Amino acid sequence: MKRILLVLVLGACAELAPQLPATPEVQDDTCNANTYADLVGRGATALERVLILGQVRVIRPDDAVTMDFRPERINFMIDDENAISRITCG
Repeated sequence: MKRILLVLVLGACAELAPQLPATPEVQDDTCNANTYADLVGRGATALERVLILGQVRVIRPDDAVTMDFRPERINFMIDDENAISRITCG
């Protein structure tokens, strides 16, 4: 009985794990990242066909990045499958 209860509790916790949004909340969109929301899920090469005026940073898995925060900079997060997984400001 204790094992069943443990499985149920752990299963409930897994569902409560926070999901990171693909783009910033409207009030936090200081870099106009939501303009490029349609790129989420597409291949990283899609960035080659988009004109973005301003600061841009493309972050791939295991890339070293600085911790400086620039609210006007758009960060494109690329996943292991070379697709755009998230877009953030900073």
